[in-house]
Amino acid sequence: MKKNIAIVAGGDSSEVVVSLKSAAGLYSFMDKDRYNLFIVTIVGQTWQVEWSENEKIAIDKNDFSFTRDGVRTNFDFAYITIHGTPGENGILQGYFELIGLPYSCCGVLAAAITFNKFTCNQYLKGFGIKVAESLVLRAGQTVADAEIVKKIGLPCFVKPNVGGSSFGVTKVKSAEQLQPAILKAFSEGNEVMVEAFLSGTEITCGMYKTKEKTVVLPVTEVVPENEFFDFDAKYKGQVQEITPARIGESLTSRVQKLTAAIYDILGCKGIVRIDYIISEGDVINLLEVNTTPGMTATSFIPQQVRAAGLNIKDVMTDIIENEVL
Repeated sequence: MKKNIAIVAGGDSSEVVVSLKSAAGLYSFMDKDRYNLFIVTIVGQTWQVEWSENEKIAIDKNDFSFTRDGVRTNFDFAYITIHGTPGENGILQGYFELIGLPYSCCGVLAAAITFNKFTCNQYLKGFGIKVAESLVLRAGQTVADAEIVKKIGLPCFVKPNVGGSSFGVTKVKSAEQLQPAILKAFSEGNEVMVEAFLSGTEITCGMYKTKEKTVVLPVTEVVPENEFFDFDAKYKGQVQEITPARIGESLTSRVQKLTAAIYDILGCKGIVRIDYIISEGDVINLLEVNTTPGMTATSFIPQQVRAAGLNIKDVMTDIIENEVL
């Protein structure tokens, strides 16, 4: 009997557009001979199955089921592809834990830690992982320009502490740009991170684990045409993405080992993608950990899966079958 899989998209942040693209990507990747696939959108209090373009069916939040024409459908597994709250920060994971529904990605603690960039970086710093100097501002807090320049230096990045897809991010080159950049970042959330600029080669590496195997994917080099890897670079093609990265075998191996180590330190699950900057002297600096990475046809993970000679359909089956008995 075919299992019912919910591809859960939407969310309550600016990343909703990206999430819906990832859902379409996942729908195209998964094995339709093996699974019944349903895209479920969660936006605020509106939870619904996208049955067709013209028909949406409400989800029963008591058990995440839905009823159509008197027939009740329960799900066997949820693949979370919400980038942002509530799917990337542990909230939805907690709900699925409560109702006993297996799901694709990290648990509550790992999701909550990784979603908060400052917390994640400070935590991993304790394990000897190199991160950029940073400070965090919470709603109502202010910091003098001179203090930022002294502690963080210029140029620097000002970004929402709990967001993604480069929404609200500014590369700041002069002190007078700091406060407008902080205001812009606060428009995306209640916490802002000011982070030192690291010069070097930007790379990203994906991986996943099942009970049987560990799969660390090839490394991708990111060469944006813009000032940094912003929204246009990510989603409008204004970037060169080179897989495998042109960093040599030895450094590639170090990046892959570090990726696997971070995965284990955090207790991750499912597919994770970790972003780095390689600075002078081949120093590997952590940028951030993505526990629900983008899954459109052109996203990094599908690219890396292809470069590894794997079939994305098989990878999806691995992820689902690892959780569903």
